[in-house]
Amino acid sequence: MTLIANPSQTSKHKQEKILQGAMQVFFRDGYAGTSMDRVAIEAGVSKQTIYSYFHDKEGLFKALIEQITISRFQTLFDSEELTGDPEGLLRQVAEAYLLKVSDDHQYLSLLRVVIAESSRFPEMAKLYYQTVIQRGRQLLGKYFDDRPELGIKDPEATAQIFFGSLVSFVVSQELMYGKEIMPLSSQKLVDSLVYLILRNKSI
Repeated sequence: MTLIANPSQTSKHKQEKILQGAMQVFFRDGYAGTSMDRVAIEAGVSKQTIYSYFHDKEGLFKALIEQITISRFQTLFDSEELTGDPEGLLRQVAEAYLLKVSDDHQYLSLLRVVIAESSRFPEMAKLYYQTVIQRGRQLLGKYFDDRPELGIKDPEATAQIFFGSLVSFVVSQELMYGKEIMPLSSQKLVDSLVYLILRNKSI
């Protein structure tokens, strides 16, 4: 007797199949060059099936961003607040981000597409920012704000500096070939970043 997968399992499997196919097309052809027809061929499903799950190309790309980013940073940003001693927390967040991103070809490919298409498709870039940077900045800004003993004058701006530095490091080293031209170790970046933020406090 052959068991038939329940509808929810079948649906999840089909969505995953579509996202895997979409990933190949988006990363190869860019956002503008991607069509539902090409995704359907790559995924081995009908175009109507894609529309039934994701509605349109924007919805499909949004789901892809969420799949690639949220799963990687869920352990960092799934709580309502960050906790722990300042130095340990900052190192944990920075090292986890760099570890999950720098050697992740899928994530770097996604970042390439977002940067390349941001001027023509600003909503796509905004979606990436909201999914990755905004959530981290909000949590870290609140952490700084709740700890006046750190002597941080502007918690929100400092949180932006922290995450902006991490994103800039990945872009310059991994996407712009900085690690071949002027390499910088991630450990040096983390050490200096933690020192600069906590320099008013003995760590």
